[in-house]
Amino acid sequence: MPAPTWDPKQYLRHADHRTRPFLDLLARIGPLPHGQAPRIADLGCGAGNVTAVLAERWPGARITGYDSSPRMLESARTHAGPLLDFAEADAGTWVPAETYDLIVSNALLQWVPGHTARFPHWLDALTPGGTLAFQVPGNFDAPSHTLMRELAASPRWYDRLGGLLRHGDAVHTPAHYLEHLTGPRRTVDVWETTYLQLLQGEDPVLDWVKGTGLRPLLDALADDPEVLEAFVAEYSDLLRTAYPAGPHGTVFPFRRIFAVVRTSEEQL
Repeated sequence: MPAPTWDPKQYLRHADHRTRPFLDLLARIGPLPHGQAPRIADLGCGAGNVTAVLAERWPGARITGYDSSPRMLESARTHAGPLLDFAEADAGTWVPAETYDLIVSNALLQWVPGHTARFPHWLDALTPGGTLAFQVPGNFDAPSHTLMRELAASPRWYDRLGGLLRHGDAVHTPAHYLEHLTGPRRTVDVWETTYLQLLQGEDPVLDWVKGTGLRPLLDALADDPEVLEAFVAEYSDLLRTAYPAGPHGTVFPFRRIFAVVRTSEEQL
């Protein structure tokens, strides 16, 4: 599956809800080896808004945000500073060229096939006492995604959209992540949370997925605006039924999976 074309403005339309899991992840990260001046990598930094949160948490940290999207990096660089920079990198092949006190990833790994195979490279790049932390969406069985996949695979749309969306292999169970992350000289914390997000506006669930999971299909139909509009209209009708608007907004349950791995401070 080709990398989707990212739209920073669309992604940030729900920045508050998208940032909350990252803040919950940060809350479980303990002291880092170099105190208030650690070396940090933000893998899949996107528009840079959560990378800026890292700089607020550790003002003396030297932080690099990595992303494979030039458009996202362009937006992210508006947050750059003397100790905060951004660079292009593909998480599917990234092997750290230096050691880090913290490697953190927010809502990225679902786009990286076989990402558990990357864990040894990242864990090996941690300084003693360093931390690997990430969160991924765990909502691929939610109506927002099952309806998307079913519609893309339907007879009307299969020729254009069939096979573009990933299924159960996009993310793993918490138990699977625990198995792959547990090892000697590591403390591992894996958990999941379902956020009951109250979204506002017209077709808010559609607006949400336009910034993330729907991107591959939007790209595939981008050359034919009329066909694109027809697909989005059909999908939005399905979403309105699955997520009816209430008197105070539209409830959009969203499951997230978290993992924090801290290595031993003792040298081998």
